[in-house]
Amino acid sequence: MIIPYQELSKEALTNLIEQFILREGTDYGETEVDKETKIEQVLGLIKSGEALIVYSELHEEVNIMSAQQFKQMQAEEGDYHIDRDEF
Repeated sequence: MIIPYQELSKEALTNLIEQFILREGTDYGETEVDKETKIEQVLGLIKSGEALIVYSELHEEVNIMSAQQFKQMQAEEGDYHIDRDEF
C-alpha cells in the first residue's frame, strides 16, 4: 500500500528518510554527501513520484522504493492493475 507523503508529519517523514539513507547499500558514489543533502534528494524523489513510501502488510514495515521497483513488485505478485491515483 502506498502512503502519500503528505499524510505524514514532517518529523515522521524526515525520520523515515533518515532511516532509509542510513541503511547499508545506499551510498551516493565516490564523493561524500552530507546527511541533509541526502534527505533533500530523497524528499525530492518522493515529491516527484520517482520514489514511493510503501507499507508492506506481509512484513509489517514501511519502506521507500522507486516507483519502478513498486511496479515490478506488483507485477510479480500478479496485480497488474496499478491505480494512478496511488501515485
